[in-house]
Amino acid sequence: MSGSIEFDLYEVLDDRFRYCVNGDTRLEKLYGDCRWAEGPLYLPAWRQLIWSDIPNDRLLRWDEATGTVGVLRSPAGHPNGNTLDREGRLISCEQGNRRITRTEHDGRTTVLADRYRGKRLNSPNDAVVRSDGAIWFSDPDFGITSDYEGHLAESEIGACHVYRIDPCSGEVQLAADGFSGPNGLVLSADQQRLYVSDSREGHIRVFDVRADGTLADAGVFAKGGDGPSGRIRFDNIRFDRDGRLWAAAFGDGIHCYAPDGTLIGRILVPEPVSNLTFGGPKNNRLFITATTSLYSLVTSMTGTHRVTRPEESQ
Repeated sequence: MSGSIEFDLYEVLDDRFRYCVNGDTRLEKLYGDCRWAEGPLYLPAWRQLIWSDIPNDRLLRWDEATGTVGVLRSPAGHPNGNTLDREGRLISCEQGNRRITRTEHDGRTTVLADRYRGKRLNSPNDAVVRSDGAIWFSDPDFGITSDYEGHLAESEIGACHVYRIDPCSGEVQLAADGFSGPNGLVLSADQQRLYVSDSREGHIRVFDVRADGTLADAGVFAKGGDGPSGRIRFDNIRFDRDGRLWAAAFGDGIHCYAPDGTLIGRILVPEPVSNLTFGGPKNNRLFITATTSLYSLVTSMTGTHRVTRPEESQ
């Protein structure tokens, strides 16, 4: 179930990546009994990590102090991405239930979004919360193409978009279109740009966030190119404190991009990677979900500070 895995861990493609290899030299496997692990989220107050096991329809919880793993919620709506809002409440993308939910402090579940203009969402995948309370989420059709990660169904909307939940009205607004398979989302440290991976197109797009919350397309930040298993498909993405973008590159480990979009290095993982997040007491422990397993790596990098108030981004 757990233990260390030794193999060549880092691939340096640019000297700017050399700082990033000054951490652990091997992966620590924390758990290995999932069908498809996704959505890792570190909870600093509880020193716990929760993540999704989508086909098994459950949320799992790993305790940092004891190393134990338990089931947080099952059934859980075939959950995918998870994040926290400004009040520390859990925001989950429930692929099977085709909705975005918030878990209140007393354990109740509040539905934040399940429709756009009266039509059911496809299968929300990932979400990010801005300091003003706005929530952006991706809505590909991955959870309705079969019964494996959700429930087989036709798309009512007929396309895959990125949406925004207005923090005041709760209205679900179309934020960006033109995607084949929108997946991971991440805001820049100053919250002025939103990055979105498109798994089917094999690239990461970037958008400027306007004052009113609407998005302006700023082009493609990075392209995956070809990997050992064919064209690289990006899944989730995260920033570290120094502005490097880390991307789960399905079948090609974790890619690290400099702020200018240059691929500078890779972390090689023995299973296809779906997602990653920073956590731990110093926010320098990289947690990785990869197919059946949860891995961790204590690194020389630190994740971005989680902004909870608008003034913190100034």
